[in-house]
Amino acid sequence: MDNNNSNSQKTGKKIFSLNIISNEDKSKHKGFGAGSIDLNSMSPVIIDGDDAYIDIGAMHAKSKVEKGIKFSTNREDVPNGRQVWVVWVAVDRSPEGQFYGGMTACEMWIDTEARRGWKILADHVNKMDYALKRRIILDGLAAGQKQALKQLLIETNGEWWDRSPDELKAALEP
Repeated sequence: MDNNNSNSQKTGKKIFSLNIISNEDKSKHKGFGAGSIDLNSMSPVIIDGDDAYIDIGAMHAKSKVEKGIKFSTNREDVPNGRQVWVVWVAVDRSPEGQFYGGMTACEMWIDTEARRGWKILADHVNKMDYALKRRIILDGLAAGQKQALKQLLIETNGEWWDRSPDELKAALEP
């Protein structure tokens, strides 16, 4: 008898376990977890000042700038913080090839010395979802930050940049 069944018999409660949902067409899974979001096409970019870099740790709020920081939802708790952005970049595919399809920016304030930070987690989750839905929301990014992001995207894959929609390219103009 497996551990989940023995626990559920003792407590009378059903134990949920995580399902690994296959992306393959042959998968016929239709139960709990069906329609799960596939984050394989999502990359987080950190913009700290005018420096932009990919930091996969941001997928789980463990980017370089977030590690060791105690976050609050009260902006006044971080009076000496610096503005840092997480930009969710979704890569899409067309018959011509892959391209940058959606992009959204989320604000954080980090005080590294005090190990305190401010962010609204719900905003980060919603913006990630919007990027997956191919929306482009870069409100708040300064011209230098947009330029750094644009440069990073071009350097990462110039062909993807070339195939990206004009709306996305225009959103990164200063």
